[in-house]
Amino acid sequence: MTAIKNSVVLVTGGSRGVGKALVAEAYARGAGKVYATARDPRSVAHPDAVPLALEVTDPDSVAAAAERAGDVTVLINNAGISTRARFLTSPLDDIRAEFDVNYYGPLLLTRAFVPVIERNGGGHVLNVHSVLSWLADGSSYSSTKAALWSQTNSLRLELRPRGIAVTGLHMAYVDTEMTAGLDAPKSAARDIAVAALDGVEAGAYEVLGDDVTRQVKSALSGDLASLYPQLAG
Repeated sequence: MTAIKNSVVLVTGGSRGVGKALVAEAYARGAGKVYATARDPRSVAHPDAVPLALEVTDPDSVAAAAERAGDVTVLINNAGISTRARFLTSPLDDIRAEFDVNYYGPLLLTRAFVPVIERNGGGHVLNVHSVLSWLADGSSYSSTKAALWSQTNSLRLELRPRGIAVTGLHMAYVDTEMTAGLDAPKSAARDIAVAALDGVEAGAYEVLGDDVTRQVKSALSGDLASLYPQLAG
């Protein structure tokens, strides 16, 4: 199990939304240092955070971050985008952009920081997923999260013998800029951050951040029509 107290944490997409809440919650639990990454590090608002420029799709930028943050023990892959792309009608470039950020971004970060975490005695990787990891909605975004879920499950097996635990965080709508235009129940970002770091400290394989996510996960063993009522009849 990984204690946040006195750890060194890096949060991608740490300037807003869930990432910003994760930075604050890590400090609330006594983290020794928190790197908050953003394309523009000037957007990082937490007074104690260490701003770090990062473009998660750029291998050179990722390598520079790993060199700069050589004391990290907890990596949180939070950065993500939604272009609202649809499979049959949207430009392929929009779909590729989502996969670059949401799937390949965490992979690049993990590959770069695993040696760092190992040198520092082991630690933790937290990947931020979605309830859409398990529930396709016709968007390419849901496919990126499903693919990331599979990546997380594989990395958990590979990294366990190397002293690095892996947790996947899943949740439905969170009250952030990404969901500002949606009229639907939303969790508070702080509540998701608390649940996420509770899971890290408990050594949980997965964190289900809200009731919707728990309901969807429990339905996976049933008939597909229970998840997709439009298939019935």
